[in-house]
Amino acid sequence: MDVALGGTFDPVHDGHRRLFERAFELGDVTVGLTSDELAPKTRDSDRQVRSHDERKERLATELESIATEYDREFEIRKLESPTGIATEAQFDYLVVSPETREGGARINEIRRERGHDPLEVVVVPHVLADDGDIISSTRIVNGEIDEHGSVRDTN
Repeated sequence: MDVALGGTFDPVHDGHRRLFERAFELGDVTVGLTSDELAPKTRDSDRQVRSHDERKERLATELESIATEYDREFEIRKLESPTGIATEAQFDYLVVSPETREGGARINEIRRERGHDPLEVVVVPHVLADDGDIISSTRIVNGEIDEHGSVRDTN
């Protein structure tokens, strides 16, 4: 089975790792990594995002160990549009977080228009930080939590 997922992944955190693990449980994984042009358009807040090349290098390191654990292959491709790679015929699954579930519905509309079978959209729940709020890259960048959801000591 071929699995697609996409994102900016800057920085990678335990919520992302849960997405990756679920994807590798399902099959070989292709990750659409937002381009430098698309990344700022996908953010809820205005913050600096590392370059695509730097994010790709860090993401590959993260994915390598998980892929090995599941005996799967992976590929990282540049994502130029929000619906990106998942509209291509070869994919069977799309792994999403709760806030990107609607994007999965849009992707399946495009796939139907192109004569492709719809993807099974697999929604992976958020991972919560120690304070009960979700782990997010923005919270990490803002210094609220670390990549594992531990609340940062502000003293």
